[in-house]
Amino acid sequence: MQADKPALRVAVVGAGPSAFYTAEALLKQTPGIQVDLFDRLPVPFGLVRTGVAPDHQNIKGVVKVYDKIAATTGFRFFGNVRLGRDLAVDDLTAHYHQVVYAFGCESDTKLAVPGEDLAGVHAATDFVGWYNGHTDHRAHRFDLANARRVAIVGNGNVAMDVARVLLAPADHLASTDIADHALEVLRTSRVEEVVLLGRRGPAQAAFSPKEIEEIAELPDVDVLVDPADAAVDPLSAAWLEKEGARSQQRNVKFLQERAAAGGSGKHKRLRCRFLVGPTAILGAGKVQQVRIEHMQLVAAADGTPRPQPRGTSEELAVDLLFKAIGYRGVPVPDVPFDDKKGIVPNVDGRVVDKPGGAVRTGHYAVGWCKRGPTGLIGTNSLDAKATVEAMRQDAGAGKLLQPRLADIARLLQARGVDAVSWQDWQRLDAFELQQGQQRGKLRQKLVGIDEMMAQVRALRAAAAKSG
Repeated sequence: MQADKPALRVAVVGAGPSAFYTAEALLKQTPGIQVDLFDRLPVPFGLVRTGVAPDHQNIKGVVKVYDKIAATTGFRFFGNVRLGRDLAVDDLTAHYHQVVYAFGCESDTKLAVPGEDLAGVHAATDFVGWYNGHTDHRAHRFDLANARRVAIVGNGNVAMDVARVLLAPADHLASTDIADHALEVLRTSRVEEVVLLGRRGPAQAAFSPKEIEEIAELPDVDVLVDPADAAVDPLSAAWLEKEGARSQQRNVKFLQERAAAGGSGKHKRLRCRFLVGPTAILGAGKVQQVRIEHMQLVAAADGTPRPQPRGTSEELAVDLLFKAIGYRGVPVPDVPFDDKKGIVPNVDGRVVDKPGGAVRTGHYAVGWCKRGPTGLIGTNSLDAKATVEAMRQDAGAGKLLQPRLADIARLLQARGVDAVSWQDWQRLDAFELQQGQQRGKLRQKLVGIDEMMAQVRALRAAAAKSG
């Protein structure tokens, strides 16, 4: 078989975990296949690089698996290539038998309450991208030097990451791959208290036990829970006994132990509030208070505890507020989009023209843009395999695109697009690690696209000269 005429050519738009797991499944099951991953950034790995907290390097170790996938014959990476700018969907359909959308969810879910646009109100997604050196978020400003109490709406793992970064000593993060601009600001932080606001009860807390236990292990940090907040109502107790996961039972045990222990007078505090939801953010130009209504849990039709307002509220004084209630997809030119769910509309991974519409032959979705921002990194592996199985069935039935052009690299070159190859990335990766080592940290991330591309070109030139 000729190298430029593989049996099947597949384009994957995105280069995060779901994209790599899709490539892995395709490369394993189809001999001679060509799988090309495209990412708008010059660097791969998506939220593993720019979403996982810098002090969670054990989680980032999953990139070793992706490196092995990238070393498989038939894999190619095209970084610094944006769909809708450098390539159109029509270009992909002209070059590939199947197209997979794996671009995740890049925005945040809104609170939809008055005052959400006040200064000092931020999306947790922006803060996470900022301290992780994501090029889209490097220009954000967070006034930590004038903040003592910070509220976080939501109590999932993203909320816990934000809380931990805010409460951890800056020196605790200095040796990681945290962005320099973020570390500089964190060194000026005067944050003493972080308040988590959750609409449901302690039994339904969305964080994993390890996440909150890590905060409790930070030096000079108390985890505080009011006994009333830690109490489990009869409805939740029955639900927990019948359907609760071991992690939820562990969370309740931890929270009740903290409530019983009380504080120890440490300088910093994580305060966990439950059965409260924001209804307004108040302030004169800048957030000063958040009005929170008190909730109670009632049984939904299926018996699941759901929050319902009790008719009482309070106002909590805060200096900053972070919204951590989920990621949301954003529309991509010529790709169908379900505005209600914030995903690419699909049926079992097969893209449809609109919710309830016809299947778009040869187009598929994986990961968060398929199912929404749920699950852990490993969840994307099973999800990708399910979509690839649908792709395999469709290919067997002849339901494929009919590409008329051979190699998209020629088109990119003709358009003057400087695509980053996997070899380019490997050189940049080695450079960042080397620069980090010289500074006493794990990695010195380059955070601007222009900065990345300048270094990629310099490393290419050096490699060409030496070889």
